[in-house]
This record gives sequence, structure tokens and C-alpha cells, in this order.
Amino acid sequence: MTLRDAWPVLAFGLVAALLPAFVTAGTLLNFAIFTLILCLAAQGWNILGGYGGQYSFGHAAFFGTGAYCAGILQVRYGVNPYVTFLAGIALAAAVGAVIGFLSFRSGLRGSYFALVTLAFAEVFRVLANAVPFTGGAAGLLIPLDARPVNFQFGERGSFYLIVLALVVLALLLTRALERSRLGAQLVAVRENEEAARALGVDALRVKLAAITLSAGITGAAGGLYAQYFLYVDSTIAYGTWISVEALLAPIIGGAGTVFGPVVGAIVLHSLAEATRSLVGRIPGIDLVIYGIVLILVVRFPPRRLPALIRARWRR
Repeated sequence: MTLRDAWPVLAFGLVAALLPAFVTAGTLLNFAIFTLILCLAAQGWNILGGYGGQYSFGHAAFFGTGAYCAGILQVRYGVNPYVTFLAGIALAAAVGAVIGFLSFRSGLRGSYFALVTLAFAEVFRVLANAVPFTGGAAGLLIPLDARPVNFQFGERGSFYLIVLALVVLALLLTRALERSRLGAQLVAVRENEEAARALGVDALRVKLAAITLSAGITGAAGGLYAQYFLYVDSTIAYGTWISVEALLAPIIGGAGTVFGPVVGAIVLHSLAEATRSLVGRIPGIDLVIYGIVLILVVRFPPRRLPALIRARWRR
């Protein structure tokens, strides 16, 4: 990857880093931080689903693993939060490797793979809700100690910059993947796995690398969520909401592109907040909106919109 490849990502990071200097309202910074966390989870899904064509319906399994690892190690054993954050990424990547090995080794793909990932996420949710070690239904409350050494900050702007830095790192990693041999092999597997095998591509190895990297990035998003909100339970960590949002954001913004998850996460979260402001906090209203958006995206894919607009204009 050259500087020419990286400069759009670096420019985005520099512009976004100016936000705390102009925005001091806590509500807007909360919105920005949560959107960036969603961007990170969506970028993780994008590597596996967008570039690899392996659609997952259960990325909550990786998000929740990163969140619970950060919470349990801090609350139960008093481990430093920075260490727990890195441990959550490693554990989520390991979970992704195990799920990927069991699924891809068995030849699962398409809807079968999607259902298997959904099943794993649901099993993790039930276990986290039932086992006392995870706090059960009450969840885990991380003690408040707003000092940088505890990965907690008195100002939201500091945490925003850390999350932004990780998002930029994930974008650079995705750009490097695009330009790498592994990225080319991953796209080849997505387009035609049998043809890729005939050309000598080890499809199992490529897909395992993709799901491991995808799970690690999504686990980082879960760790950041737990560290920012200082609370995690089974519904939050392994809930359907994160699997849906991590899947929808890249599809809306453009799956298989570097900035697609960023655009999709901003649109998706903005739409959800606007809906809540207009109709109130009706339970499940955001999922209804997501369903409508998904139908529209399937009917009018983002990559087809420019051509459709030009055709209408010419007519």
C-alpha cells in the first residue's frame, strides 16, 4: 500500500479529529462515538461479507466476546483495562477462527453459513444470560474511575479520538488488504470459489484468515462499547441489534469498499436517531426502519443508484 492509497483515509481521520474542537455538546459527542463504534463493527463484517462474500448473521458473537472479556477481566480479576481490551480482541479473533474452521471445513456457505453464525451468537447470548460468572441477567457493571490509566476519561472528546484512531487503523488495514495477495484471493473466492480453487487458491485458508481478522476488529468494537458505557449484559453484547447493524451498514454504504461501512453507519445511525426524535422511543421502531431500509437497498443497490439517476435524467 502506497501513500496514494492511504491519503483518503488519513484525510478522513484528520477532518474527523477536528470535531471535538467545534462540538462540545455531550449528546452530539455520544452520537459520534457510538457511530464510530458501529463503523468499527461494520468494517469487521465488511472484510468477511463484503470482500469475502461470506455473509454472517451472527457478528454479535464476536462483539459480545470482546465486550465480556473486557468486563470480566476488569471486574473479576482487576486486570488493567488496556490489557483487557487487547485480550478481548485476541479472544474474539480466536472465536472467529474456531467458528470459521467448523463451518468452512464442513463446506458450509451461503445461507447455511449465515444461519450457523446466527446460532453461535444466540448460544453465547443464552449462556451469558444464565451463567453467574458473567453477571447473569443483571450483567456486569464496570467501576467508574475516570482516569486515563483506567481507559476512562473525564472528557468525551478524548475517548472519541481513541475510537477514531482505531477506526482509521481499521480503514488502513482494509485498504492494505485490498492491495494484497490475500485480498485478491479473497475476492476470487467471493466471485467463484470453484474457479479460485482450480487456480490454486487455498479457499479454506483464505476464508479462515478473513473471519479471524473480521472477528478481531468486531471484538475491538465490543471492547470499546463496554469501556465507554461501563456496562454490558447478554442483550447488549450478544443481541441481534449489533448483528443487524454491522450487516446493514456496509450494504447501505457499499459492501466490499473501504468507506462503505463508514457511510452506511452514519446514515443508519442518523436515521435511527431521527426516527426516535419524531415518533418517540417506541420499542423496536429502529428495527422496523432497518427492515424498510434493507428492502430499499435490495431493490435499489447503492452501486446502481448513480446509473439509475442518470437513466432517469436522460429520459
